Amino acid sequence: MIRFTATLFRPRATAGSKAVTWFFLSLPKSASDKLPARGLVSVEGTFNGYAFQATLQPDGQGGHWLKVPRKLHEGAGATVGDVVTLKMAPMSVEPEPTVPTDLRKALAGDPKAKAVWKDITPLARRDWIQWITSGKRAETRRVRIDKACGMLANGKRRPCCFDRSGMYDKSLSRPEADEG
Repeated sequence: MIRFTATLFRPRATAGSKAVTWFFLSLPKSASDKLPARGLVSVEGTFNGYAFQATLQPDGQGGHWLKVPRKLHEGAGATVGDVVTLKMAPMSVEPEPTVPTDLRKALAGDPKAKAVWKDITPLARRDWIQWITSGKRAETRRVRIDKACGMLANGKRRPCCFDRSGMYDKSLSRPEADEG
């Protein structure tokens, strides 16, 4: 069991974005170093005594951060600026990722790609989803979905050259904290 405390931050809003209803925290290096990978890691444990399961994100610097949705911070009675106590451990069974609607529709229209998708592990599916959704523009996402379906249909089980740690591809980095 990994135990630590961390401060909750609100991500900095971007121009034209909706109100932010989630917070985040950065794992201390000592806690992050105990995890089995520098990339995405699914964990379960407690957050101020409130049970949770989540997937930690790489921070792009060899560590991890946790997106804290409203349900979790409200359930734990925590708000921005609070120091929270966490106890967590890597999950023994990787949870099935939520497949975005556009990807699900594309897979439904491509039986070969869908067959390989069903045959790969949840971790491999999560890597495909992360690669697809890490593009900043809608056009990039559409192109990646098309490429993913083509690669899957040809038997490719993982996206090529995907940097799970975020150390080289900064699309997997921790949000900027709102200083206001």
